[in-house]
Amino acid sequence: MNLNLKIIKPKLVLLELAKSLGSISSAYKAMGYSRDSYYRFKELYETGGEEALYEISRKKPIIANRVDPTIEKAVLDMAIEYPAYSQLRVSNELKRKEILVSQGGVRSIWLRNDLSNLKKRLVALEKMAQDGILLTEAESFRLKKKLMER
Repeated sequence: MNLNLKIIKPKLVLLELAKSLGSISSAYKAMGYSRDSYYRFKELYETGGEEALYEISRKKPIIANRVDPTIEKAVLDMAIEYPAYSQLRVSNELKRKEILVSQGGVRSIWLRNDLSNLKKRLVALEKMAQDGILLTEAESFRLKKKLMER
């Protein structure tokens, strides 16, 4: 039995039990679900079939809480251009350019873009070089230094 079947089987059993008993309340009580869950499963099943009953992630990004895209681009550019800089240093360098972002903000941007540590930032730099994007002298020096360490 695969994972997806394990996820949707109890939901399907609840819907079938409600049909066979003719009583929704006794079905959801017997299965340990709430009335709200029953109706949510029923609506999903009617609109999308079994595929709609798979686990849907409730975690959705709250775009309003994110930093401005121009600030995020500046942080990402700084991460690629200077991969060895710490969060504090990136924050301070951007403040000099009148771009205000905290070191926690830098960290959250790095985590969101999978650049959380030096190794990942260097891998991103290496990937850029392989894609044929021209690197600055400083970036190519850091990349050569990383390749020599291997």
